[in-house]
Amino acid sequence: MTTPTYVQHKVATPFGSLDVRDFPGAGDPFVLLHGFPDDSTIYNKLVPELHQRRVVTFDYVGYGQSERVRGASVVEGQRLKETAAVIDQLNLEKVVIVGHDAGGPVAVEYAAAHPDRVARMVLLNCYFGESPTLRFPEMIRLLGDPHLVPLADALMQDPAQRKWLLEHTARQFGYAPTDDIREMSIIPQFFGSAAQPDSLEAIRAWTGRLFADIALTNEVIASGTLATLRCPVDVVFGANDPYLNAGVAEHLASLFPNAQRHSIEARHWVQWDEPKALAGVLMRAD
Repeated sequence: MTTPTYVQHKVATPFGSLDVRDFPGAGDPFVLLHGFPDDSTIYNKLVPELHQRRVVTFDYVGYGQSERVRGASVVEGQRLKETAAVIDQLNLEKVVIVGHDAGGPVAVEYAAAHPDRVARMVLLNCYFGESPTLRFPEMIRLLGDPHLVPLADALMQDPAQRKWLLEHTARQFGYAPTDDIREMSIIPQFFGSAAQPDSLEAIRAWTGRLFADIALTNEVIASGTLATLRCPVDVVFGANDPYLNAGVAEHLASLFPNAQRHSIEARHWVQWDEPKALAGVLMRAD
């Protein structure tokens, strides 16, 4: 897997500095957002397929190559502000914003807050608010439940239990323990690597906001704000995700006046499982 040439930036935010990769190209840039358990490397197979297009990827504070701030929590709106900082400091006038997993709600929030800056929004196996078929992975529910914080902390602090939880969750998603995306993007967040420290504090802080953030997104839906968004929205889901499933995709598409649904034979990380198919949708729709 050959990584295209990119310019590396460090973007300052009030929460810490972000590591940003800016792949040169033409057109409105794709800004790719990651979620809870991984980092921007989940897009490593997709970027080469977006030929001659400008692409921006980055790690949120506490993840990947971005700054670790010891003892920091994730405050309301933080990921939105980090995203806005990247777009502003790179002077991106208009973007195609792409959100996966917990990055999906951030993409929606950015489009709602800055509708004039979003040419198109793409939502990949993510969620926004409650929907009838939404199921969170059991590990994420555990980390997000405020009543189970002592148990979740104890399990995360024990490397053997942490490893078991990750392997159990991988099986639930249909990924083998040795699958390359786990080795590249997930294991380093939970155990660190030669290239980066672990992201346990950031994972605990962000997942700890899960249900509070869902309540906030329910309020956004109830306000009618999303129904006023005029940008095209592509809801592109891997069809074989047992948690963020077709029913969730249908619910997402129903929130926007100009949305299309696309289904790809893939699992949760559609951008890793089927990068060519996803790139075809992104480039064809643009």
